[in-house]
Amino acid sequence: MEASPAPVPPSPDPAARPRRAGYRRLPVQQRREQLIAVALELFARRPPEEVGLDDVAQAAGASRPLVYRYFAGGKQQLYEAALRSAATELTDRFTVPPAGTPTQQLSAVLERYFSFVAEHDAGYSALLRGGSVVETARTSAIVDDVRRAALRRTLRHLGVRQAGPRLTLLVRSWIAVVEGASLSWLDEGRALPVDELREWLVDQFVAMAAATALHDPQTAEVLAALLALEGPNAPRTARLRAVLGASGG
Repeated sequence: MEASPAPVPPSPDPAARPRRAGYRRLPVQQRREQLIAVALELFARRPPEEVGLDDVAQAAGASRPLVYRYFAGGKQQLYEAALRSAATELTDRFTVPPAGTPTQQLSAVLERYFSFVAEHDAGYSALLRGGSVVETARTSAIVDDVRRAALRRTLRHLGVRQAGPRLTLLVRSWIAVVEGASLSWLDEGRALPVDELREWLVDQFVAMAAATALHDPQTAEVLAALLALEGPNAPRTARLRAVLGASGG
């Protein structure tokens, strides 16, 4: 006589099943921001071409189709959204603090800038070096927007409403020096203390301004005003006066 088959247990109520943590329902904008934040974390540690949608989905506790639901353009659209988010964050760090001498304020801005560089490491390097397989005219435009914002904020910090071509070239060139120094700092394993690097870059700006002042009255005027605002007892004043003396200011 055959044994009776074992009874099949009833299916659990779908509503009672524990939902996977990664599939927790979130409002549309909140989910989108979460995916961008996760992508930024991944792009910070690895070059963009080494990060796939599956990596983002896994890190976010979501499914690949869910990522596509929010970013129908796939990885490229997600990368551009993450890049815009990072660009906004970096631009916000260009805000000059109200306290301190002009060079102290510039140093404070650089402190926030290098904090961003340290946080985004691999992604920052890939972004500025170019040549990434996900680099497009749109991603390049986002980077250029950050550089233009840095130019505007620096000129505003110097009290310049309308910069001439030489002063504009000076500030653009100094921004390029800051970018190059940040990449070298990362390449060398951050061996140079960031405080020393920051102060060196401030001195670089002063030295470049002095050299430009030899050829441009507007820059000479800006540099003289900078010296006056530093105050006679500021530690940097003696070096500034020496530079101005060498430039004939």
